[in-house]
This record gives sequence, C-alpha cells and structure tokens, in this order.
Amino acid sequence: MHIRIISGKYKSRRITAPKNLPIRPTTDRAKEALFNILNNLFDIRDLKVLDLFTGSGSIAYEFGSRGCKDIQAVDRNFSVVKFVSKTAKSFDFPIKVIKKDSIKFLEKTTDTYDLIFADPPYDLDPEIQKKMIDTVFKRQLLNTGGYFILEHHDRIGFDQHPHFDFAKKYGKTVFSFFK
Repeated sequence: MHIRIISGKYKSRRITAPKNLPIRPTTDRAKEALFNILNNLFDIRDLKVLDLFTGSGSIAYEFGSRGCKDIQAVDRNFSVVKFVSKTAKSFDFPIKVIKKDSIKFLEKTTDTYDLIFADPPYDLDPEIQKKMIDTVFKRQLLNTGGYFILEHHDRIGFDQHPHFDFAKKYGKTVFSFFK
C-alpha cells in the first residue's frame, strides 16, 4: 500500500506500508482537503498535535512534512508502531509514537494539544466515538482555540454534539470538527 505526502518539505514522496498492516489510510483527496482547512485555521508549524489510531501514520507524516515540531501518534498495533517509528526516523519527523489503545490514552494523558485528530475504524460503535469526543472535552485536552477532528463514515453524524463546530464530507469520509 502506497501513501503519498501531499505537501511540505517531502511533497509527492511515496511511502510503502507493509501489506499486513491493519490500516485504511485517508485518501489523498480527503487529506488534501483537510489540510487546506487546517492551513486556514492554524500555522501548522506551531501546533502540538495528537494523531489517534495513527494507522499508516499518513496524517502524522503530513504534519511533519509541513514543519510541525510536536507530534504524538498513538496506535495499539505493534506492527503499526514499528512501521510509523521507522518511517518517522527515516524522514527525521518529530513524531513520538506511542503503543497504546487510543481511547485509553485519552483517558490517561496529562498533556494538552492544539489539535487532536482521530481516525478510528469506521465500524467502531458510534457510542464509543461519542464517548471519545466527550472525553476530550471533559478532560480539557485541547488548548485554547484547539480542535478535535474525528474522521468517520458518512452514515453517522455528530452535529448534535454540544462541541460540534462543522463537518466536511469527501465521498463516504466525513471530518467532524469540535471545539
């Protein structure tokens, strides 16, 4: 499986992920659209980012290529953690890769972030996804002006959540933004 970096220092660079990784990378089209939104909201170089359910690491690499200096990537799969760590090191990306269940990580971390991105499996129970959103806000894990972004399938929506700000749809993929 090939992952392409969309922009930044390593624009157009391709990364080949092992076939056995349990991943569903964000499409190039959706990733490009997401980063167009983020570029209008933030100076990416100044962000402290948390990438939950990192999978291929595609989102974390995109932040690294664009000059973000503080990135944490969390996944519970050992092969994923090993692959993302190796790739981050080869590009000299400042990604700290953590092997832990993403939801448990949210419940335990004492850090705060400017941006938290979560791309859980599309078949993850919507109630668990809602609990994840609630945990971010109940534990005050976002810095002032920060966003929690949830990538999810278009068959579910979170626009009734009190912290929902807006959503953008790309094919069957939706990015819901919470602040």
